[in-house]
Amino acid sequence: MDASFLSPTPTVETITLVEATRRAVAQEMRRDPFVWVLGEDVARGGIFGQYRGLIDAFGPERIVSTPISEATLMGAGLGAALVGTRPIIEMRIFDFALCAMDELVNQIAKIRYMFGGQAKPAVVIRAPHGLWRSSAAQHSQSLEAWFAHLPGLVVAVPATPADAAGLLVAAIRSDDPVLFFEPKALFGATGPVPEEIAPLPFGLARHVRGGDDLTLVCWSSIVPDCERAAQALERDGVGVDLFDLRTLWPWDESAVLASVARTRRLLVVHEAVRTGGFGGEIVARVVECLGPGALKAVRRVGAPRLPVPFSPPLEDAMRVTETKIIAAAKSLLAA
Repeated sequence: MDASFLSPTPTVETITLVEATRRAVAQEMRRDPFVWVLGEDVARGGIFGQYRGLIDAFGPERIVSTPISEATLMGAGLGAALVGTRPIIEMRIFDFALCAMDELVNQIAKIRYMFGGQAKPAVVIRAPHGLWRSSAAQHSQSLEAWFAHLPGLVVAVPATPADAAGLLVAAIRSDDPVLFFEPKALFGATGPVPEEIAPLPFGLARHVRGGDDLTLVCWSSIVPDCERAAQALERDGVGVDLFDLRTLWPWDESAVLASVARTRRLLVVHEAVRTGGFGGEIVARVVECLGPGALKAVRRVGAPRLPVPFSPPLEDAMRVTETKIIAAAKSLLAA
C-alpha cells in the first residue's frame, strides 16, 4: 500500500525537563528573531544548563549575560518588550525576583491596562522555584499564590518536560506577561517531548488519571508524589480523579468543578505553605459554585508556615510527601 501521502510521524524523544525548556527557547529563537534572553550567567548556559549552547547558536546579542541586579533585569526586559522585542528574563532562582517587585508588580503587570492596551509587555519571567536539597530559606520558596493574586500576569506551573516545553512556547508567543515557575526538584525528570514543540494553551489542566472516590488537584513539583499516592490508594480500592493544573492563572476551574460534582470529595495538594496558598482559592471557588451541600469533605495539604530549613532532617519533616497525601485522602474518605 502506498503510504507516501500520509503525514510523517512527529519525532518524539525522552529528555529531561531542563532540556525540554532549552529546546523550547531555541525553537522560538529560530522562529522569531525578536526573541532574546537576558539574565545572570545565561551566556555560560545558566546555572541549571537551561541555555547551554545557545550563545554559540545565537550570539551574545541575543543571549545576554547581565550584572547581578534583578531590578535592572526586570526593568530592562519590560523596556525591550515595549519597543517590540520578546525578552525572556532569567531569574536563576525565583527568590531573587523579590528584589524586583516594583518592576514586576507595579510596572509589568499593570502597564497594558494603564496605557489602554497600547503597551505590549510580552515578557517571560523564568522562575525556578521550590525545594532544592539544603538550599534553605532564601532559595527554596514556592510563592506562586502571591502572583496568581496579581491582575495582569499569567502564572504557569508545569510539572513534566512536555508541559514545560509547550507552556514555555506559549509564554514566549504571548502578548501578556507570563511568570513561568519551574520546579527545581524536577529538572532531572524525564519524559517524551516532540521535536517540534506546539504551544500548550493556558488554563487547561492535565487529567492524569480517572477515579470516582475523590478529586485530587495539584501542580508543579508535588505532582509525582500525588501520582504515587493515587497509585497506592488505587491498590486499596480507592479511585482518585487526579488533575495537574499546569497554570494557576488562568486555572481550569470547569474541569475541577465537574470532577468534584461527581466525587463530592476534594483534596488540594501543593508544596507551598498551606496558609494563604492557592489551594484555599480552589476550595473557595468549589464551595461557591457547587454549594457546601454538594461536598462530603474537603482537605488541603501544604507545607507548615515555616522558613525552609537548611538541615536535611528538618527539611524532610516539613516537606509534603506521598505518605502525608495518602493520610489526608483517607481522612477525606472517612468523613
